Amino acid sequence: MGIESYSLEQFGRRITNQYLDKLEAGISRLAENPELLREEPPFHASLRFYRIEKHVLVCETGVRGKLIILTLLHASMDIPTRLAELEPMLQMEVQMLAAQLRK
Repeated sequence: MGIESYSLEQFGRRITNQYLDKLEAGISRLAENPELLREEPPFHASLRFYRIEKHVLVCETGVRGKLIILTLLHASMDIPTRLAELEPMLQMEVQMLAAQLRK
């Protein structure tokens, strides 16, 4: 279930819209200030993290200096396990994006 669907079910439209606005504002803030990203040593060196409310953006910074948002995870998740599950798909997506950026 996605963030919007879950939030609508749990909190209603007004709170959902407020939360989605906060997520969008956080992503915009990060685009303007990539230095806000944090490195987490147990993860790959090109991964960076940024918390917005109860979610964590997982970003890739190793593709030609570009910031790529890989996924958005709830902070209560077991993030290392979830990233391990997503790793094959995320690697494929990063490779495809890198190829497009080279064009």
